Amino acid sequence: MNVILMGLPGAGKGTQAERIVKEFGIPHISTGDMFRAAVKDETPLGLEAKSYMDKGLLVPDEVVIGIVRERLGKDDCNKGFLLDGFPRTVPQAEALTATLEELGKKLDHVINIQVARDVLIQRLTGRWICPVCGTSYHTLFNPPKEPGVCDKDGGKLFQRDDDKLEVVTQRLDVNIAQTQPLIDYYAGQGLLRNIDGERDIPVVFAEVSSLLRG
Repeated sequence: MNVILMGLPGAGKGTQAERIVKEFGIPHISTGDMFRAAVKDETPLGLEAKSYMDKGLLVPDEVVIGIVRERLGKDDCNKGFLLDGFPRTVPQAEALTATLEELGKKLDHVINIQVARDVLIQRLTGRWICPVCGTSYHTLFNPPKEPGVCDKDGGKLFQRDDDKLEVVTQRLDVNIAQTQPLIDYYAGQGLLRNIDGERDIPVVFAEVSSLLRG
């Protein structure tokens, strides 16, 4: 099965990806992993991508698509793949469709794990860290016994800048704006499968698993 996994930050996409890969024995292919492998192997496209990244520039779509094509053409993808973090734009999605056709493959499902914006904000802003021992807490899922204080050493907990409300809301809004055209694109192709990600992890995975087996 050939699957794209989508979900906003905090939706639990990484957790579900791990379970899908373990259950179905298909490779988890993320954009970052592909880029790192191509750079490490010093492929022509990998070196070209590195030249852009070293300058702090975005890697052009044609290079990204080339790297994706190389990765999806490897033997471990013969029985399927789970694509994560790509495509990010409709032109990339269109190029992916063409690439898969060249490889004699097609997408089976685009799974979108849906979580309401306010719930995502709660999840993403709830993390607090002890500066002394580095223990991480979460106000919802793993709260300290005494608010703001580490259970282990009494250190005063702090919040990283990227977990603060202003940063989180801005990141979410950017992601929502970028993701919606892709959602519309795959919905129009009849490939989109929306999954309620606000439930317990095993419940979400049970639905995902049932869908993939269907």
